[in-house]
Amino acid sequence: MTINITTRHASHPNDVQQYNTQQLREHFLVERLFEKGSIQGVYSTFDRLIVGGIFPSSAPLELLTVEQLKADYFLERREMGIINIGSRSSISVDGETYTLDKKEALYIGRGAKEVMFHPAESGEALFYFNSAPAHSSYPTLKIGMEDAEKVEMGSLETSNHRVINKLIVNSLVKTCQLQMGLTELKPGSVWNTMPAHVHDRRMEAYFYFDLAEVQAVCHYMGQPRETRHIWMKNLQAVISPPWSIHSGAGTSNYSFIWGMAGENLDYGDMDQVSTVNMR
Repeated sequence: MTINITTRHASHPNDVQQYNTQQLREHFLVERLFEKGSIQGVYSTFDRLIVGGIFPSSAPLELLTVEQLKADYFLERREMGIINIGSRSSISVDGETYTLDKKEALYIGRGAKEVMFHPAESGEALFYFNSAPAHSSYPTLKIGMEDAEKVEMGSLETSNHRVINKLIVNSLVKTCQLQMGLTELKPGSVWNTMPAHVHDRRMEAYFYFDLAEVQAVCHYMGQPRETRHIWMKNLQAVISPPWSIHSGAGTSNYSFIWGMAGENLDYGDMDQVSTVNMR
């Protein structure tokens, strides 16, 4: 069994203005999250968020601790949010089993010692996760799509008709700082999170999926008047610093998972950026 977590260090916005395409990708893009029979991820020093993918195939995978945490077990001082993006699969947390259909979520609180990810009965088990430091312990909870807080935004006329499914948010789940949800774009729409925004009190990560192999998403980042872009494929993630916008446009519709960590749990705490003022 393999667990591989690499580290990405925080970057100053003035430095990022000088990055070329390859440097942008090395610092912010997470290209390979799913390897059969392993847990892959990135530990970001922006709010200490871990972004990862879990792909149990022939045998269950246990969530073991990693060097960056200096902990006896992975969730000794952390909480975790998981969203299933594959076939119907199960997760065991300290002996209790939770079965997740595609796009269902599981929140695991600080202190859970044994976390096992099981292969799917048919198809592939693919779990995307975010993990953040936690100051307290809250109960493990499954959140289905029927439980989600749903917000419909945008329109076909502006190419951004989408449904935001808030899954792990403080109005539904007790968490310390982690928030996660899933946004689905309607056919004919390609823009997400437009108009864009920033939120200085928390960082964010986006994970793009349900995108055909021949399609791509152009993800926009950077300060509102110093924007940059990264071309992304299906099943890839991108780290968004607190000072950066986070928006994208695809060559077709797609879904993406957003995850946030930082100082506050107020989903609406953001500074909107007028589209005509972007540079």
